[in-house]
Amino acid sequence: MGLDDRDELTVLVDRLRWDRRRDPYSGGRAYSRAAQDLAGHCEQLIHVGQSAVAVPVLRKAVDRMTTALMYLDSSSGVLGNDLAYLMDLYARACRDAPPRPKSLAAWLVKLAFDGPGWPDVRLPDWTPALGPAGIAEVSRLVDQRAAAGGSDGQQWAVRYLREQLAEVSGDVDRYVNVLAEHLVSAARYTLIARVLADADRPAEAIDWARRGLTHHPSGFQTADLRDQLVRLLIDTGDPDTAMAELWTAFHTQPTVDNLRKLLVTATDTHQDTPHTTGRALTALRERARQDPRYLPHLIDALTLTGHHDEAWHTGLPHLQDLSARQRTELLQSRQRTHPADVQAPYREAIDTQLLDSYDKRRYDRAITLLGNLRDAHIATGDTAPFTAYLDQLRVEHRRRPTFLAKLDTARLHSRTPGSSGHT
Repeated sequence: MGLDDRDELTVLVDRLRWDRRRDPYSGGRAYSRAAQDLAGHCEQLIHVGQSAVAVPVLRKAVDRMTTALMYLDSSSGVLGNDLAYLMDLYARACRDAPPRPKSLAAWLVKLAFDGPGWPDVRLPDWTPALGPAGIAEVSRLVDQRAAAGGSDGQQWAVRYLREQLAEVSGDVDRYVNVLAEHLVSAARYTLIARVLADADRPAEAIDWARRGLTHHPSGFQTADLRDQLVRLLIDTGDPDTAMAELWTAFHTQPTVDNLRKLLVTATDTHQDTPHTTGRALTALRERARQDPRYLPHLIDALTLTGHHDEAWHTGLPHLQDLSARQRTELLQSRQRTHPADVQAPYREAIDTQLLDSYDKRRYDRAITLLGNLRDAHIATGDTAPFTAYLDQLRVEHRRRPTFLAKLDTARLHSRTPGSSGHT
């Protein structure tokens, strides 16, 4: 690598300085480009076997960008991704050209404990560069920090690095024991079950998954834990118990997502899928009758299982109460087979949309619905009522010039019977 190339690297890394007095909402794109330019040069150095040149440059780049993001708006996530990539490149370069292990260990620990919370420190990425001496130094420094006590953030960092030290040790029992010190969520049980499954200890993994479901029977993380348990049961040759777990989840919460898992598992394990479908729909119909909050799940379940006619008649009285996504799907599905049925609902939806002052895209959405309504009339061979409805809209909304302009642009009158597609 020549002197000019080194000078270019110096220029690139200097572009990652950030004056905290600058407007935090200005200059983000240029800063991102600077980070990406530096990353590209360093990636090329690693590729051609000059990681030793890239190591100090990337270390400085990560430090500068870590500081800059404290004063620079990064809400879009782009700059965070740029920093994560620089951190990844630094780990790769260190694997090829390891710095002094104790120095690297001290930097990683300081970043985890004293940094602003980014970038993430993942010891498995650094283990090849740290080696036994570096890992031992990380462990010593973490113990030192733990003995000093400190804030909740400091204690979190202690736990986070201790878990990673256990992970990279290769000792499964040690890793599980450390993870089990903090069983605060279903996700922790999922992780333990995964670790044991990867170690070819399925019986223990199943036990931990069951324990997790006992302590955390509901919540957004519980679904992943149950999925893990179901996979383990199937892999160990117990599909009936796997289905029983899914039925328990479905009866607790008869949602379309839980139904989908039931049907997929029934198919994968060669069980009676039609029977599963009938039994689940019966339960969901009853739940929706008792609790209207389950009505959208019933409609989606009916659609999922091909009961389109029942889905339409179930949803029709409640169209305006459904989500825009579900309402559109119902109308479009019914339009394909019964175009006359959707004409009145489309008009009602259009009228509602035009009066929705909270939706900035209300006119665009109304035009889309008008295109669908036009096609429904074309399919029945009678477009006169649609033309009359357009004329009525022009009169009713004559004081909405923006809508009228969009209506003119859409040229909805220009379609003739037999044509297709939207404008």
